[in-house]
Amino acid sequence: MSLVDTLKGLVGKGKDAAAKNADKINDAVDKTGDFIDNKTKGKYTDKIEKGKEAAKKVVPPEQPGKPGPQA
Repeated sequence: MSLVDTLKGLVGKGKDAAAKNADKINDAVDKTGDFIDNKTKGKYTDKIEKGKEAAKKVVPPEQPGKPGPQA
């Protein structure tokens, strides 16, 4: 197995993990954006909102039918 194959496998696992936890990732993005907005006292609200939306676009949508993480 070459290094390239190994890296492709890791990328695939990362995408699967992100898809299984899309809701948690999006919640974290919202909380982080709100925290930063609060700390900057609303001075950069528009930029923070744009950043939050951009971050949410790169998170793969949750895949129905795939089991989520076990509790």
